[in-house]
Amino acid sequence: MKNTTSAAPAPQAPAPLKNAPSRTEPRPERSTGSRIGELVQRQGVLAVLLTVILIASFVYPTFASLDNARGVTVQASFLAIVALGMTLVIITGGIDLSVGSVFALGGVLAAWASQWGFLAALLVPLVVCGVIGLVNSLLIARANMAPFIVTLASLLAARGILLAFTDEGATTYLVPKDSAFAELGQGSVWGFGYPILIALVLFGAGGLLLQRTSFGQTLFAVGGSSDAATLMGLPVARTKILVYTLSGLLAGLAGALNAARLSSGVTIVGVGMELDAISAVVIGGTLLIGGAGSISGTLWGVLLLAVIQNLINQIGSLNSSYQSVVSGGFLIVVVVAQRYLARSRRTT
Repeated sequence: MKNTTSAAPAPQAPAPLKNAPSRTEPRPERSTGSRIGELVQRQGVLAVLLTVILIASFVYPTFASLDNARGVTVQASFLAIVALGMTLVIITGGIDLSVGSVFALGGVLAAWASQWGFLAALLVPLVVCGVIGLVNSLLIARANMAPFIVTLASLLAARGILLAFTDEGATTYLVPKDSAFAELGQGSVWGFGYPILIALVLFGAGGLLLQRTSFGQTLFAVGGSSDAATLMGLPVARTKILVYTLSGLLAGLAGALNAARLSSGVTIVGVGMELDAISAVVIGGTLLIGGAGSISGTLWGVLLLAVIQNLINQIGSLNSSYQSVVSGGFLIVVVVAQRYLARSRRTT
């Protein structure tokens, strides 16, 4: 008789539940402090600017006049154009100390070339200043040299070229009166000078470039981490070449517009302008370490510095050196606030 044993049936997997509720991980919500910190970093300078304007308008009635507003904005437009290029450079984690000397050199070259017409007065400074920016970019992006050292050398070199070109400042080149180039710096539309309109157009284009294009996103990535951007396959070297070249071009353009406004190539302008541009950019919320910033914040920073200077002039009993004191104070406060906000975001 044959003994047969039946194998125990294998356990069956439980049937999937029908209509089982899907479980999704909730997205972590940012804390209120983190949101407030980002808002302060982006728009805090605008709130300070509006507050200063409001108080100054009540204290000094002439401050709120249309003529005063035109004067402030025209004076600020040249620094704004320089600071626009500086913003792009700092977002990538770099610095450009040469813009003040390049600004002065561009003005002298524009005044010298204006005797050959409008196009020459614009093209000569743009080409020369663009080449200076290109040399800076190649040394920084290809030779991996420190931006501080490279642009400091360019600051000295551009100022030296300027002095050699003007016989140590003894020669002043004049812009022909009633020329098209002089009209570019002195003309106006609806009472607002052409330099103001040019600056606004450039800032609009810069804002679109930074926020609406892949190039703008590449700038933030390079500033956040150059090594990580390289691993992602982003053109790090080409990006740095473009921003430093663009910074030189914008500084040369601002210098040319200033020469057209003054009807001469003044050799003593631009001294310390690089520090004013850096201050405006940082006060506007752009981080010095790179990776974060905005074009609009830089515009508000430039206007804040211009309003402070005009307010000091309105007071009358203070000299222009107080602007440096106030600007330095604002800069320290902003940098400390940026460090605090960065730490608070890391802990939340």
